[in-house]
Amino acid sequence: MADNDSVLAAARAWSGARLALATVVSTWGSAPRPRGSHMLVHEDGRFEGSVSGGCVETDILATAAEVIAGAPSVVKRYGVADDAAWEVGLPCGGEIAVMVQPVSEQGFPPQLFDAVEEARAGGTPLEVATDFATGRSAPGSAGDFVNRYDPPRRLIIVGAVQIAQTLVGLARELGIATTVIDPRARFLTEERFGAVTLDDRWPDEAVAALKPDAATAVVTLSHDPKIDDAALIAALRHATGYIAALGSRRSHAARLERLTAAGIAAADLDRIEGPAGLSIGAIGPAEIALSIAAAMVKRFHADA
Repeated sequence: MADNDSVLAAARAWSGARLALATVVSTWGSAPRPRGSHMLVHEDGRFEGSVSGGCVETDILATAAEVIAGAPSVVKRYGVADDAAWEVGLPCGGEIAVMVQPVSEQGFPPQLFDAVEEARAGGTPLEVATDFATGRSAPGSAGDFVNRYDPPRRLIIVGAVQIAQTLVGLARELGIATTVIDPRARFLTEERFGAVTLDDRWPDEAVAALKPDAATAVVTLSHDPKIDDAALIAALRHATGYIAALGSRRSHAARLERLTAAGIAAADLDRIEGPAGLSIGAIGPAEIALSIAAAMVKRFHADA
């Protein structure tokens, strides 16, 4: 899954300027950035995003300047076999192909950025196909390269407990927008969570209002069945991508019994990961939060 949020923001901010867009269109071996990763280059030399984490960006900037000046779109390939592998290549052992095209009707039309953002805001993915021969991109699934833009990843945490404090920080580093829900005002404070969205509504109301989609994770941490069960039932009513509940195997079995009694079907119960998180022998709030973050990312990648 390529993270292009900063590139989309830059495209919006630089609207009207002459731009070039570099995109990773294929990878082999130990590539530093996934397929679909973008780097947007402004006519004044500024850029946003990355196609290799620094290995080939200098060469891409030079190529982008040529494309902005009128040169046609081009696909460039880099790898350790290059004569200048340690200067313009991938000494890590991988290989990548990067397409550089103008942000114009002859390349990547600027209105495509708007279409991508509109689709993502609506919680739906958008596919954009690119023809290498013409260098042009358009919405669709038929082309030499198809990039899928998924909705932004979100995390809804139910229960403003200590594990949640660490999980909020991990999600922030991963670029995942997070909301913490807890009707208990003493738990849900800015002093404990900093700059994150806090919601003191009852979980079923709050989760329903947030409309979780396939790019959303809902994790319940409160240990209070009145709070956690309501949130889980609400999450199961949506196409929530990842649903997890903290607790032991015994407490999870009891939870499933309660939800069954509440009318939740067995197929829906199977969507709940419990106990939450990857089995890494986690001890303490920080390690438990790490195991949950890892399980969430694993699911996001599996569904991409």
